[in-house]
Amino acid sequence: MVEHLWSGWRMAYIQGEPGSEVRTVEVPDGSTLFEAILDSELPDDETFIVWRGEHCFALLNAYPYTSGHVMVLPKRGVPMLADLTDDEHAELWQGVRLATEAVTAAYEPMGMNVGANLGQGAGAGFPDHLHVHVLPRWEGDTNFMTAVANTRVLPEALIDSWRRIRDAWPVP
Repeated sequence: MVEHLWSGWRMAYIQGEPGSEVRTVEVPDGSTLFEAILDSELPDDETFIVWRGEHCFALLNAYPYTSGHVMVLPKRGVPMLADLTDDEHAELWQGVRLATEAVTAAYEPMGMNVGANLGQGAGAGFPDHLHVHVLPRWEGDTNFMTAVANTRVLPEALIDSWRRIRDAWPVP
């Protein structure tokens, strides 16, 4: 018997429908990718920014582990927690708390992963701009696609995840 994986929302991306793609931004010299996203002046539904604080912001991971994968980070690109000001540090962790509340309200997960990979040796994909990952998790959500094919199948488009998280974001 042949098993089928259904990801019908992907057709919009394949056919190049407006708004279905992950937008790219030009990263100026001396800037980080996340600073470029923040400064792009693109609307939040194109950058997937779900929250803006005074010193920090949160956005969806463009290549998520699972639907609802949020990253919270300072507006200023710094590589390590020790590089944050006291105000940035306090707001970063407030943002992480708000992200866990939003992810819980939007997805009702059985658990959650919260963490940061600081430095290239720790697996940071963008070691020049620290960010804290917030991911909803369910028992048994690691399946054969991840284990065997190093592939993730997401049940919803990023814009749908963005709407869910944005609508569930608590007002501090």
